[in-house]
Amino acid sequence: MRVLVTGGAGFIGSHVADRLAADGQDVLLLDALVPQAHGGAAPPWIGGHELVHGDVRDATQLARLLPGVDAVCHQAAMVGHGIDPRDAPDYAAHNDLGTAVLLAAMYGAGVRRLVLAGSMVVYGEGRYDCPEHGVVRPGPRAQEDLDAGRYEPRCPACGCDLVPGLVPEDAPLDPRSTYAATKVAQEHLAGAWARQTGGSVWSLRYHNVYGPRMPRDTPYAGVASLFRSALERGESPRVLEDGRQRRDFVHVTDVAAVNAAAVATEPPDGGVNAVNVCSGEPHTVGELATTLAAVMDGPAPTIAGGARPGDVRHIVADPTKVTAVLGVRATITFAEGVARFARDPMRAPATSPERV
Repeated sequence: MRVLVTGGAGFIGSHVADRLAADGQDVLLLDALVPQAHGGAAPPWIGGHELVHGDVRDATQLARLLPGVDAVCHQAAMVGHGIDPRDAPDYAAHNDLGTAVLLAAMYGAGVRRLVLAGSMVVYGEGRYDCPEHGVVRPGPRAQEDLDAGRYEPRCPACGCDLVPGLVPEDAPLDPRSTYAATKVAQEHLAGAWARQTGGSVWSLRYHNVYGPRMPRDTPYAGVASLFRSALERGESPRVLEDGRQRRDFVHVTDVAAVNAAAVATEPPDGGVNAVNVCSGEPHTVGELATTLAAVMDGPAPTIAGGARPGDVRHIVADPTKVTAVLGVRATITFAEGVARFARDPMRAPATSPERV
């Protein structure tokens, strides 16, 4: 099978390419090598793959690349929390326009299988239970609560603190950041394409992915990268809120394995078939910072309080479905993965846009 991996030189995309090639797939990479992720140059670890330097929004180039392709693994995206709302046009252009152009080109070339890099951010806050009202959907946390150090979401009916649980794939979508809104739009665009063309779509809703090749020293990187960069500078990792916010940290090699299984597996239903890609082993952000600091023999984390606009408190996932439908489960434990990550190669410092 010939597979086009968009964003194939990136953090996750390069691991996906390696895994597909190891499984015997014929892999072609497309990557714009944007400065926020790459510093403008292709990394050395993709040297064994065929790479086309180009933008997924270039319909003419896609028309040349897609004939003969059996499936597209769409990893190209602008990721992370970003800097401020002035990032919104870039997020929409890279993520949503890019996906729309790709889907149109796939239709033109007769390519009918898509594996989409989705995200857990589409859920907003995760699953919560109220002792009195059962499963509820909390609204955004009030600024006065955050300022007072009260971080737990409250029941919208009675105001009591909620108990977090594991979010399933059929949870309502509730994006709370620009990035999250674009990831929801990607799924809707892919679903419309599938219904119009008879194509198939897996949306792999990644949770907090970490591991070798993460970009460093950029506000678009994940929290694990930010913590490690601080420790390498001899600084304490800076943890927002009280450090007790829960996430699911999943190693990038496990994410690559799910992608490989999705490429090789026809979805059971039309439209978008979404699965959580997670470890099933929730940990707090504070635990991540403390464990990484200990492994790197660095200073203890600083609990900074506060919260960024759009941040959610807890988002951890139920991994049952991905194992049932794709036959894969995470194999790298939190302790093993963080110990590896302390020594893993990272992408050279990238550039960030100026803000004035």
